[in-house]
Amino acid sequence: MNVMTSFRTEKDSLGSKKIPASMYYGIQTQRAIENFSITDIPLSIDPEMVISLAMVKKACALTNRDLNCLSEAKAEAIGQACDEIIAGKHHEHFAVDVIQGGAGTSANMNANEVIANRALEIMGHKKGEYVYLHPNNDVNCSQSTNDVYPTALRLALFQKAKVLIAAINQLKQSFSRKSDEFKDIYKIGRTQLQDAVPMTLGMEFGAFATAIAEDAHQLDHTANLLLDINLGATAIGTGINTPAGYCNRAIHHLSEVSQLPVRLAENLVEATWDTGDFVQLSGTLKRFATKISKICNDLRLLSSGPLCGLGEINLPKMQPGSSIMPGKVNPVIPEVMNQIAYDVIGKDVTVAMASESGQLQLNAFEPVIANCLFLSLAMLTRGSDILRNRCIDGITANPKKCNELLQSSVGIVTALNPILGYETTSALAQQAITEGRSIKSLLMEQNILPADIIDDLLQKTITAQTANP
Repeated sequence: MNVMTSFRTEKDSLGSKKIPASMYYGIQTQRAIENFSITDIPLSIDPEMVISLAMVKKACALTNRDLNCLSEAKAEAIGQACDEIIAGKHHEHFAVDVIQGGAGTSANMNANEVIANRALEIMGHKKGEYVYLHPNNDVNCSQSTNDVYPTALRLALFQKAKVLIAAINQLKQSFSRKSDEFKDIYKIGRTQLQDAVPMTLGMEFGAFATAIAEDAHQLDHTANLLLDINLGATAIGTGINTPAGYCNRAIHHLSEVSQLPVRLAENLVEATWDTGDFVQLSGTLKRFATKISKICNDLRLLSSGPLCGLGEINLPKMQPGSSIMPGKVNPVIPEVMNQIAYDVIGKDVTVAMASESGQLQLNAFEPVIANCLFLSLAMLTRGSDILRNRCIDGITANPKKCNELLQSSVGIVTALNPILGYETTSALAQQAITEGRSIKSLLMEQNILPADIIDDLLQKTITAQTANP
């Protein structure tokens, strides 16, 4: 810290500490900064969480005003300070580490102190003059970390999930456009990396689109579960230190402040310790990560080569691929999406362990759950956008290579089963493999079927698959 920095002194039950005079946070935040130098990533890294904390504090201030627990002047000052934070100001003062002990108490107190000190300035006082407006007595009035932190977390995760859903839907549209573009390009399908039966490249990309559209739907369902909140539950769900009518009024104000249809949880004791919705969200993210990683594996296989691999499609060339091999270009965009997926899958394990480790009336490990979910949502969103813009939209097909591989494959013989029977087609397949010949050339040589009938049958078979799934 700069030697010219000026300080103010604040006191709490454990003693006193010097706080940089320019900072809106107070002594409890300062203690947390010193205690939890874990990731060097501050709470402000997730602006949605900071904004959600401010929304909760404003809703609570309005409720306390309505129920005569807070004066009009204090409620107005707190509300104005919260509005500034919601508008994007003062986020740099949310300085506690994203990983912290205390079930989120440090994050809650960081918010209480920043809001209190800014509200004091609005009222014409100096930072730290808590006799006029106190972080705990006023900003945290009728609240506990145990209802404030999870409520804010749910709001923030809901907002970030909606952003990811939009990104997935845009990615789906890109795959759909490619499906239409490639609808007339015939190729061989593969199972267990072996030749299977004919299909079109459009079918392959259409399946990609459908697969991730399902994930967007599942994520939307899961996100809506996050709108069940426990605000007003305070410490363990009994609502201790709240006036009569607090919960419903707080929910009403939070709905107006956040513009989200939040709902009061059915059982506040259960809602205070249950992290099942976070586990479900993490699992849904893992589902998408797993499937998009599989799709990226397929893209890398289909584009392998360019001369000695499958080479059925071309990925956009993003950067030189080797420091020693001239001309080599690697599938770097699918590769980075694979790595995002691996990280998300690992974080799902962390979320599951942290959720399972909750004890009695509280889960103390929500900060690490929050960090994992925020990072997974952010990476999947950015990765989806990058995959769409820098890869999918620029993919081109190699129709000639697709046709060459199709014609040389024994897989097309399956389409002849209804006409020639399994025994005949099996013998043809073995002969083609042994002699390195194409099925089409054997059929013509043995006068079994002419070329035009073979081509017509192949096309009709694929068309029938599409029309009669």
